[in-house]
Amino acid sequence: MPDPVTINAAIAANVRGQRAHRGMTLDELAARSNVSRGMLIQIEQGRTNPSVNTLCRIADGLGVTVGRLVEVADTPVVRVVHASEVVAFEHAGGGSARLLVGTDAPAILELWDWRLGPGEHHDGDAHPAGTREMLTVLEGELTLGVYGRSHVVGTDEAVVFSADRPHRYANEGRGPLRFIMVVTEPGERLDD
Repeated sequence: MPDPVTINAAIAANVRGQRAHRGMTLDELAARSNVSRGMLIQIEQGRTNPSVNTLCRIADGLGVTVGRLVEVADTPVVRVVHASEVVAFEHAGGGSARLLVGTDAPAILELWDWRLGPGEHHDGDAHPAGTREMLTVLEGELTLGVYGRSHVVGTDEAVVFSADRPHRYANEGRGPLRFIMVVTEPGERLDD
């Protein structure tokens, strides 16, 4: 995996480049992403290490994947992502979310490998309208919270849900939890 300095430099260049490509000002991106102008400046200058939620909001505001924002190299026609290039977001409880690969054309699509320790959870922000998430549990038991309801998904089970509302992934069990998740957003923004 690339070192944090390299990843932050890539994020800075990619956010700046994606924003410029769309002709957006910092204020416009701040309004679309619900990330402050000051934070965007820090990110574009490589002076901060943004959280997963902040990157998700910026990606949503730009209409690209998180994968596009953390990419260290240009994307060729065929892209093999080697283990050393996978970007991992570590959680304080020992878990992690690894973005294995992502694309942004013709639709936004991301493939994630999540691990949560016992008692650990992650609260996901609402994605743009029409976003769906599909996941399968490889180990343990996931308690998925969507729209105020909890759904238990066991090992070798799968679930699909509308992710355009806040949601929570939780490990309420005693052992480790691992799941693979695909996030897909429409290619054209439904709210534009």
